[in-house]
Amino acid sequence: MLADVQAAPDSRGIQLDEVGIEGLRYPVLIADGQGGKRETVATAAMSVVLSSGARGTHLSRFIEVLHGAREQLTSSTAIGLADELRQRTETSSACVRLVFPYFLEREAPVTRSRAFVEYTCAVTASSNSSGALLTLSVQVPVTSVCPCSKAISDRGAHNQRGHVTIEARPSDHALDLWFDELIDVAEDAASSPVYTLLKRPDERHVTMAGYDNPVFVEDMVRNVCQVLSVSDRISAYRVRAVNDESIHNHAAFAEVSWTSPNGA
Repeated sequence: MLADVQAAPDSRGIQLDEVGIEGLRYPVLIADGQGGKRETVATAAMSVVLSSGARGTHLSRFIEVLHGAREQLTSSTAIGLADELRQRTETSSACVRLVFPYFLEREAPVTRSRAFVEYTCAVTASSNSSGALLTLSVQVPVTSVCPCSKAISDRGAHNQRGHVTIEARPSDHALDLWFDELIDVAEDAASSPVYTLLKRPDERHVTMAGYDNPVFVEDMVRNVCQVLSVSDRISAYRVRAVNDESIHNHAAFAEVSWTSPNGA
């Protein structure tokens, strides 16, 4: 029988907060908001608490657990993945984070031409003896038109690409919350969404629509907050908007965090 070195006792009396793997790229099937599945490649980080009396953990079990859950990633299965990792490694706490490109097919506003837009999404699930926590994250590309530039200029206004990032913790009864919904909230908060495919009539529409809806980064964050704060399906969130300024040698950002007062 081969020696199980990781399971050997350790006499130094030091508990490790996190032991695991990171940077693992792995194919997974992600549930989407339309009842289907989307194939993508996730970058995984998985960790457990290592007790003071154990020398190491069995990293091969991390891969086995991930492979067993790769066919259908949802809020519920992400929590189950973290819980299974905790049980398989016989530890008090486990955490799994998967980051991946998530593609949604979008229509151009006038011609209805269709193409996929890429969003960076992540799901983080943790499990311990007290229960489980889940956080969903989306990073959404947007366009913003500067309200100040529009107000003080005789012609035009400067605009720029930016990103709105939302990290949201679903309420206990809202495990159906998923990326599509958060992406829509972020896009609605900006001057305009970003499209992969625009024909000339679409470009004209997007340019004028953005000009009619100028927003600062502060506005985008507050616009998101107005939607998320009144939802009983979200118990906590963090929102961050960043603009890569087109006429300044810096980026502009705004950020806020919120937790439901009733702890839902």
